[in-house]
Amino acid sequence: MNGGTKAGTIYGVGLGPGQPDLMSVRADRLIRGAQDVAFFRKPGRQGHARKTVQGMLPESAVEFAMEYPVTTEIPLSDPRYNALLAQFYSDCTAHLKSLSDKGRDVVVLCEGDPFFYGSFMHLYTRLKDFAPVQVVPGITGMSGAWTATGIPVTWGDDVLCVLAGTLPEDDLARRMGDADALVVMKIGRNIDKVRRALRRAGLYDRAWLVEYACMANQSVTRLADTGDGVAPYFSIIIVHGQGRRP
Repeated sequence: MNGGTKAGTIYGVGLGPGQPDLMSVRADRLIRGAQDVAFFRKPGRQGHARKTVQGMLPESAVEFAMEYPVTTEIPLSDPRYNALLAQFYSDCTAHLKSLSDKGRDVVVLCEGDPFFYGSFMHLYTRLKDFAPVQVVPGITGMSGAWTATGIPVTWGDDVLCVLAGTLPEDDLARRMGDADALVVMKIGRNIDKVRRALRRAGLYDRAWLVEYACMANQSVTRLADTGDGVAPYFSIIIVHGQGRRP
């Protein structure tokens, strides 16, 4: 930090599932008053988080696009995957800290909730001991997805389990079998494996596939009625609980 300059605050701001009117009042205020704005995106893309706040940012806001170095072209099991991402997050952290050291507040746009399967978590753990960081929670994508089905997801003493479709099939089937209500995220290319696990757990006929929850192109379909193929990135599978009720 330079001399007596007060460090700026880095805000991880949850945007919710994708509609501006589902943001919190605090998130809206921070975005509309932002000095510096950072957001994740794939190379060559605008980025979903940045698209969500279109028309909300001040003209004077300075934008910092954090472009992922890898997506699916390197397997998760390849040591290069973690090495590249670790360096990427370290570089982003250094830039955000330099802005904070200059006394500038930074708003980091986060899809859904910053602490729920979000990239911001990797910045937070690197920044929290060296710069002021505040987190603004947001509505999660899974909450938007089960609301889109029009069916309550848990009743009474139902146990809700949230699973990543990247898990091995045996682990998925075992955990599914132990749950009353279920959310499966990170589906994409894993959807066939998730289908098999749901069948093994006896939950396939109760499963719903929600694509683009709370967005203009939202789709809600029983999983059994959908075709084969890769699911879009914004896809979540929901199995509703059937627990105790008056």
